[in-house]
Order: sequence, then structure tokens, then C-alpha cells
Amino acid sequence: MSSAWPCLRRARDHDPARRCPVLLGDGDGAPGLGSVAWAERDALAAWPDLFHRAPDALRLRADPGAALDAALDQVHRALRAQGLIRAWRDEPYPWLDETGRRHAVIERAAARFWGALTFGAHCNGYLAGPDGRPSHLWIAQRSPHKPTDPGMLDNLIGGGVPLGQTPREALLREAWEEAGLQADELTALRPGRVFELHCDIPEGLQREWLFVFDLALPPGRVPQNQDGEVAGFRCLPLDEALAQVRAGALTTDAGLATLDFASRHGLLTAADAQALQALQVAPAAARRVEPTLQIR
Repeated sequence: MSSAWPCLRRARDHDPARRCPVLLGDGDGAPGLGSVAWAERDALAAWPDLFHRAPDALRLRADPGAALDAALDQVHRALRAQGLIRAWRDEPYPWLDETGRRHAVIERAAARFWGALTFGAHCNGYLAGPDGRPSHLWIAQRSPHKPTDPGMLDNLIGGGVPLGQTPREALLREAWEEAGLQADELTALRPGRVFELHCDIPEGLQREWLFVFDLALPPGRVPQNQDGEVAGFRCLPLDEALAQVRAGALTTDAGLATLDFASRHGLLTAADAQALQALQVAPAAARRVEPTLQIR
């Protein structure tokens, strides 16, 4: 990966030797659900009927359904009390296997503990100059009280995709909460590309498909945070916004979303554009999650 952009390095900064595969069931060909840190696997010995600690994998022994969801909720609350699950959100996420099939519903914070596949949606808010080309990007500063990446810089809108929503639907909801944008102001929302992150983070392993969108804002329209999760917004010239990405001031997700915007507008070198493209999720796979996508 290019050394010029920290977010490209961080997006695939993962040591697989640190984690143990998590499989569903005891049989051969059991679907993979993610992974758990070897150092934290022993904490699951308290639930021998639910987890089998095989030498080469952790196997979940349960049939999908409400009973499994309830059992996992008890496990996750106990792990939270031990400090092994952090940044609790009280937000349901699907627990998917490698094919995208859902097997359980879990707390959002537990997804990182399990290295489970999740989805995120980010939106580049921009201003266009007199020639119609983008000239500025709206950059948010995360609240210092955020449980993850406090105080770092971010895109205009960004967030995780909870159970029951598509990435676009999650973004429409977040648009009001984070930036005070009404639904009729989102009609110009346009999709970018979708990228896969696979990186070790303090909460565990982030395995995420990041869905990028763009939104042109009219001059004079200043975003206003509604939920207290954003400390403020700045409208930066494109070169200054990219300098912040290069300096590592943006979160990994936000940095990738900004680079995607820059790449689609011819602002990256061929080598950097190629390094970014290496992270791209195949459009056909991305459309299974967000059917409205028309990948450019």
C-alpha cells in the first residue's frame, strides 16, 4: 500500500496470527463467522455449552434464533463487565457468515470482538466552484466524547449500518442526526465505491464494507449537528482536506471515503488510485447489500 496515505495502510493492518477462526457448528465445511483474539478466547470457557474451544478454531454450538440471540446477549454483557467488549452502543447488528447469511443478532460493540463482517456508510459533502467542479469538502470533527476515534476528523456524514437498514437508509437517518440535513436535501445523493477494511483496532478486528456517497451542498448551507456526536464542521479547500488525510487526521473510514472522492475527480496519482482500487468490493457483491447502487 502507498506510504503517502495512512488510511490505506491502516485499512489492511491486520495480523491473522493473533486471532482464532470462529465457525458455526462442529462439522466439516462449517461456515465462518469471524474470529476472536487468542488472548481472549479463554474468557469463553464460562459457556461450554455454547462454545467449543477446538485447537484450531472456536466453534459456536447453537441453532440460529431468538434463543441464540438471548444467550449471546448474556455473554456479551459479561464480556463487557470484564472490559473485553468496549464502546457499548445498545444497537443491534446482524452476525453474518462469509456468504452474507445472517445467523444471529448481536450488540454492535460485540462485532469487533468477533471480527464479524459489518457495513458502514460515509458521505462526502462538497461545494462546487463556478466551473461546476468540486472545490471544497465539508469536514466534521468528532466529539471528544465519542467512544471510538474521539476528536478525529470525519466526513460530513458517517456511521454504521444497523440491523434492518441498507447503507443508504442508514445514511439518510444519520444525515439529520449528524448534519441537520432534511430528506429533501438528500435527493442529490450519489454513490461512490465500496471498500473492504480488515484492520486490527483497540476494540478487536474491524471487518467492514464501507459504502461511499457524495452530496453537493449549496453555498451558504452550513451543516448543524443534532445529536452531540460532532464538535463542529469546517469547509476546506480540496487540497487542504487531502493534506489532512495525508497527515492521518481523519479516521480510516473517512480517509478512504475522501480518497475515493479525490480519485473519481482525477486528483490522485495513478499509483495511489490503484492502491485504493485494490480495496474495492466487487460491485455485484456490494449490490446484494445495497440494491440501489450504480457503481461508477
